[in-house]
Amino acid sequence: MTDAKTVAIIGAGPVGLAAAAHALERGLTPVVLEAGAEAAHAVRQWQHVQLFSPWKYNIDSAAARLLAESGWNSPEPEAYPTGRELIETYLAPLATRTALRDVIRTSHRVTAIGRAGFDKAKSKGRADAPFEIRAHNGKGEAALQADAVIDVSGAWFSPNPAGHSGLPALGEAAHAARIAYAMPDVRGAQRSRYAGKTVAVLGAGHSAIGTLIDLAALAEVAPGTRAIWLLRGDDPAKAFGGGSADQLAARGELGLAFAALVRSGRIRLESGFGVIGITDDDGRLRIAADGDRHVTADELIVATGFRPDLSLLAELRLRLDPAIEAPVALAPLIDPNEHSCGTVRPHGARELAQADEPGLYLAGMKSYGRAPNFLMMTGYEQVRSITADIAGDKAAAHRVELKLPETGVCTRGGVESIAALPGCCGGPAPSGVDSCCADDAKAKAAGRSGCGCS
Repeated sequence: MTDAKTVAIIGAGPVGLAAAAHALERGLTPVVLEAGAEAAHAVRQWQHVQLFSPWKYNIDSAAARLLAESGWNSPEPEAYPTGRELIETYLAPLATRTALRDVIRTSHRVTAIGRAGFDKAKSKGRADAPFEIRAHNGKGEAALQADAVIDVSGAWFSPNPAGHSGLPALGEAAHAARIAYAMPDVRGAQRSRYAGKTVAVLGAGHSAIGTLIDLAALAEVAPGTRAIWLLRGDDPAKAFGGGSADQLAARGELGLAFAALVRSGRIRLESGFGVIGITDDDGRLRIAADGDRHVTADELIVATGFRPDLSLLAELRLRLDPAIEAPVALAPLIDPNEHSCGTVRPHGARELAQADEPGLYLAGMKSYGRAPNFLMMTGYEQVRSITADIAGDKAAAHRVELKLPETGVCTRGGVESIAALPGCCGGPAPSGVDSCCADDAKAKAAGRSGCGCS
C-alpha cells in the first residue's frame, strides 16, 4: 500500500481523530466519516462519566502536536477528566481548530463498504481496486472511494442484550421503555427517571459498577432509591479489580469503593443471576432467572458490554475470530477467557490488517470485538502503527511505542479481602491523619478524594 494516499476513517471519536492526525503527518489524505452531527458523538453519550485514566493516557501524540500549532494548552497530565472535559478540552478543539476541520464529514453514517467493481465473490484483481464507501449524509446517499479504510466506528451503539445466552431475554424488546443500556446519567440528566425507584443493574464491568455507585449516592438524597446488582457469575470479587495494586489509581479506587458499598448492604447483590425473561408485574418489571428466581424492579440497566456492528463490512472478506469477533491475530491477545487480568501487549498493523482485503484495518474498540479490556491509549498506538503501514514505513509500523500500566491483581480489592480486614485497606491509617486506612491516607496525600475503603 505504499501508493495509498486517500484513507477513509470511519468514526470521529478519540481514536478516529488520532488516526486522522497521524495520517496527515504521514502525508496521506484522510477523510473522516462521522455518523453524528459533531465529532465524538459516542463520547457525548457518556460525558457524565469520569475516566479512570488520567490525561497523560488520553491524549494522542500526533493529535497533541497538531493542537500545539493552534496555541492549545494541554491539561494537567495527572488529572482525571470526565467525558465532557475530554470533549471540551481535547476532542472539540482537535476537530474544529486544527487542520482536521477540513477532513471531517459529520452526519455521514456509513452503511456499506466494498471494492469498486468487485462483489465479495470476485477475486482476480480485487486487491488493486479502491474501496467504495456508501454513507447517508442527511441529503441522501453518498459514495466515495479510498485507497485504505480504517474502521474505528466503535461499538457503543450495539450493546449486548440482557439475556444470559447472548440473545435478548424473552420480553426484552417488549419492555424497552424501562430498560437502558451501558451507563445512563442516573444522578444528572436522567435523575427523574431513577430517583425513588428500585433499579436493577445487570453486569460486572466498570459501567455496571459506576452506575451502582451513582445509584447508592442518589439514594442518600432521594429516599426510596434502591439498587440491585444482578451478577451473572458466582464470584463478586472479580468485579473489584486490583484495588491499591492497580497502576490506574482511579480504577482501583472505584473497585474499593464499590466493595465497601456491597459489604455494607447499600447495594443488594443477586449473584448467579442469568436473566432469561422480563415480564410485567403490575406496572413493574419482573426479571426472571433460571431456577425460578426473580427480582422486581421499576427500571433495568443492562451493562453487559458491547459487540461490533459488522453489517457495514458484509461485502468485504473478513478474517475474524468466531468467538471474540476480533481480527484473528489479535483475538488470542485479548480473549477475556484468558485475559481478565494483566495487560494486553501493545499491537498494531500486523495484528489488525485483513490479509484478504489489503488496506482494510479494524481499530479502536471495534477491533476488540466482544472483549471488554480496551484502553484508549491502546487505540492510539494501533492507529500510529496502521498509518505508518499505509505510508509504507514498515519499520515504524512494527515498532512498539507504548508502555501500558498494569491492570492490577485479581485477588486484591475483592469482597473476601476487604471483609478480612478490620475496616482497613492496606492497614491502619498513620496516627494524626484524617483517613480511614493506609490506602486512604496515600490517596488523599496524592490529591485524590480517597480510596473508597470507608
